[in-house]
Amino acid sequence: MLYLAIKALISGIIIAAVSEIAKRSPGFGALVASLPLVSVLGMMWLWRDTHDPVGMAAHARATFWFVLPSLPMFLLIPTLLGRGVTFWAALIAGCLLTVALYLLMIWAGPRFGLRL
Repeated sequence: MLYLAIKALISGIIIAAVSEIAKRSPGFGALVASLPLVSVLGMMWLWRDTHDPVGMAAHARATFWFVLPSLPMFLLIPTLLGRGVTFWAALIAGCLLTVALYLLMIWAGPRFGLRL
Protein backbone atom coordinates (compact mmCIF):
# COMPACT_ATOMS: atom_id res chain seq x y z
CA MET A 1 0.00 0.00 0.00
CA LEU A 2 2.90 2.37 0.72
CA TYR A 3 4.26 1.78 -2.78
CA LEU A 4 0.90 2.79 -4.30
CA ALA A 5 0.80 5.92 -2.12
CA ILE A 6 4.33 6.88 -3.22
CA LYS A 7 3.41 6.42 -6.89
CA ALA A 8 0.29 8.55 -6.43
CA LEU A 9 2.22 11.26 -4.55
CA ILE A 10 4.95 11.55 -7.19
CA SER A 11 2.39 11.62 -10.00
CA GLY A 12 0.30 14.24 -8.18
CA ILE A 13 3.33 16.44 -7.57
CA ILE A 14 4.05 16.47 -11.31
CA ILE A 15 0.48 17.50 -12.14
CA ALA A 16 0.55 20.24 -9.50
CA ALA A 17 3.91 21.49 -10.77
CA VAL A 18 2.61 21.71 -14.34
CA SER A 19 -0.39 23.79 -13.27
CA GLU A 20 1.80 26.13 -11.19
CA ILE A 21 4.32 26.56 -14.01
CA ALA A 22 1.51 27.24 -16.50
CA LYS A 23 0.12 30.03 -14.28
CA ARG A 24 3.41 31.88 -14.63
CA SER A 25 4.22 30.93 -18.21
CA PRO A 26 1.56 29.26 -20.37
CA GLY A 27 4.10 28.29 -23.03
CA PHE A 28 6.57 26.74 -20.62
CA GLY A 29 3.72 25.04 -18.77
CA ALA A 30 2.57 23.57 -22.08
CA LEU A 31 6.10 22.37 -22.79
CA VAL A 32 6.31 20.62 -19.43
CA ALA A 33 2.79 19.20 -19.83
CA SER A 34 3.66 17.87 -23.28
CA LEU A 35 6.60 15.90 -21.95
CA PRO A 36 5.68 12.25 -21.72
CA LEU A 37 6.16 12.29 -17.94
CA VAL A 38 3.08 10.20 -17.22
CA SER A 39 4.13 7.67 -19.85
CA VAL A 40 7.69 7.52 -18.53
CA LEU A 41 6.53 7.16 -14.93
CA GLY A 42 4.01 4.53 -15.96
CA MET A 43 6.71 2.58 -17.76
CA MET A 44 9.02 2.88 -14.75
CA TRP A 45 6.31 1.60 -12.39
CA LEU A 46 5.36 -1.18 -14.83
CA TRP A 47 8.97 -2.23 -15.27
CA ARG A 48 9.55 -2.26 -11.51
CA ASP A 49 6.45 -4.40 -11.06
CA THR A 50 6.95 -6.87 -13.94
CA HIS A 51 10.48 -6.74 -15.50
CA ASP A 52 8.77 -7.99 -18.66
CA PRO A 53 10.53 -6.65 -21.79
CA VAL A 54 7.87 -8.02 -24.16
CA GLY A 55 5.04 -6.46 -22.14
CA MET A 56 6.96 -3.19 -21.84
CA ALA A 57 7.58 -3.04 -25.57
CA ALA A 58 3.89 -3.69 -26.26
CA HIS A 59 2.92 -1.00 -23.76
CA ALA A 60 5.28 1.59 -25.29
CA ARG A 61 4.13 0.78 -28.82
CA ALA A 62 0.43 1.01 -27.89
CA THR A 63 1.09 4.28 -26.05
CA PHE A 64 2.48 5.78 -29.25
CA TRP A 65 -0.63 4.84 -31.21
CA PHE A 66 -2.98 6.11 -28.49
CA VAL A 67 -1.21 9.48 -28.28
CA LEU A 68 -2.15 10.24 -31.89
CA PRO A 69 -5.95 10.32 -31.36
CA SER A 70 -5.51 12.60 -28.35
CA LEU A 71 -3.73 15.35 -30.30
CA PRO A 72 -6.76 16.90 -32.09
CA MET A 73 -8.21 17.81 -28.68
CA PHE A 74 -5.40 20.35 -28.30
CA LEU A 75 -6.50 22.04 -31.52
CA LEU A 76 -10.24 21.86 -30.90
CA ILE A 77 -10.21 23.42 -27.42
CA PRO A 78 -8.39 26.65 -28.36
CA THR A 79 -10.46 26.94 -31.53
CA LEU A 80 -13.70 26.70 -29.55
CA LEU A 81 -12.45 29.09 -26.86
CA GLY A 82 -11.48 31.57 -29.57
CA ARG A 83 -15.05 31.43 -30.88
CA GLY A 84 -16.53 32.26 -27.49
CA VAL A 85 -17.42 28.75 -26.31
CA THR A 86 -17.12 28.43 -22.54
CA PHE A 87 -14.12 26.60 -21.12
CA TRP A 88 -16.13 23.69 -19.74
CA ALA A 89 -18.04 23.18 -22.98
CA ALA A 90 -14.79 23.31 -24.98
CA LEU A 91 -13.14 20.87 -22.60
CA ILE A 92 -16.06 18.46 -22.79
CA ALA A 93 -16.10 18.70 -26.59
CA GLY A 94 -12.36 18.02 -26.67
CA CYS A 95 -12.74 15.02 -24.38
CA LEU A 96 -15.65 13.64 -26.41
CA LEU A 97 -13.64 14.02 -29.61
CA THR A 98 -10.73 12.19 -27.98
CA VAL A 99 -12.96 9.34 -26.79
CA ALA A 100 -14.45 9.02 -30.28
CA LEU A 101 -10.98 8.96 -31.84
CA TYR A 102 -9.79 6.39 -29.27
CA LEU A 103 -12.74 4.17 -30.18
CA LEU A 104 -11.90 4.63 -33.86
CA MET A 105 -8.27 3.67 -33.13
CA ILE A 106 -9.38 0.57 -31.20
CA TRP A 107 -11.62 -0.42 -34.11
CA ALA A 108 -9.30 0.52 -36.99
CA GLY A 109 -5.90 -0.28 -35.49
CA PRO A 110 -6.16 -4.08 -35.64
CA ARG A 111 -7.46 -3.87 -39.21
CA PHE A 112 -4.11 -2.27 -40.13
CA GLY A 113 -2.07 -4.78 -38.16
CA LEU A 114 -1.65 -2.69 -35.01
CA ARG A 115 -1.65 -4.69 -31.79
CA LEU A 116 -3.15 -2.36 -29.21
